[in-house]
Amino acid sequence: MPPSLTLPDGRTLALDAPLVMGIVNVTPDSFSDGGLLPDADAAIAHGLKLAEEGAAILDIGGESTRPGHAVIDAATELARVLPVIGGLKARGDTPISIDSWKAEVAEAALAAGATIVNDVWGAQRDPRIAAVAAAAGAPIVLMHNRDSIDAALDILAEVMRFLERSVAIARQAGVPQGQIVIDPGIGFGKTPRQNLDLIRNLDRLAVLGCPVLLGASRKSTLGLVTGRQVPAERLAASLSAHLYGASRGAALIRVHDVAPHVDALKVWRAIADETQVF
Repeated sequence: MPPSLTLPDGRTLALDAPLVMGIVNVTPDSFSDGGLLPDADAAIAHGLKLAEEGAAILDIGGESTRPGHAVIDAATELARVLPVIGGLKARGDTPISIDSWKAEVAEAALAAGATIVNDVWGAQRDPRIAAVAAAAGAPIVLMHNRDSIDAALDILAEVMRFLERSVAIARQAGVPQGQIVIDPGIGFGKTPRQNLDLIRNLDRLAVLGCPVLLGASRKSTLGLVTGRQVPAERLAASLSAHLYGASRGAALIRVHDVAPHVDALKVWRAIADETQVF
């Protein structure tokens, strides 16, 4: 039986084929789209558009996680994300994830209608977030992160150790194994070579027993490889990285550009699965 995630509202997300998670950043300073959604109405409209394009999940974030970002307090973050979650919940039925490492934010977002927690610090910066997910019956995404870059690191071993600890924290808090997703954290505290190595070896994360999320969309490593300095011009590079990741077992793909990824994954799956009938 293929893996799936069970949401607090009783719905399930089957992971027999990669799902697309659409990014909705309600931030003034994200690396690619900061300030492009200046208010809740714009963010809601963007989220609805991504849902129409085929996003299986909408990931709402109120705090930038780009290098050098300014940390904001929970009240500021909630003021940004709660109106968007409420608006999307009222006008659509696409599952919503809250992109935050703060337990307080996750708890309020889940109460407002979010159904997935996406923590860029893998429940290690605020471990209470795992208990919040467990209490709500929500899946949790645990991402690897580092405060600094160390080019000498065996990055795969580092990511495995970190995520093993994150999974243990979540399990101890009561999150079932089948509700945990892991993310190697492309672009977070890593060199470009380390980022590429992680995508190449994505299948080796399977030993942790959790579905894998890959989020390489528009990242600076892709800009270095292609020479594209403007993040929004890295669509082809993002598609390439994500299709390679899908071939290495990625179950979820977190992207800015939903429609092209949905189409690309459909074609990739049709080629890979000769039993598909049209």
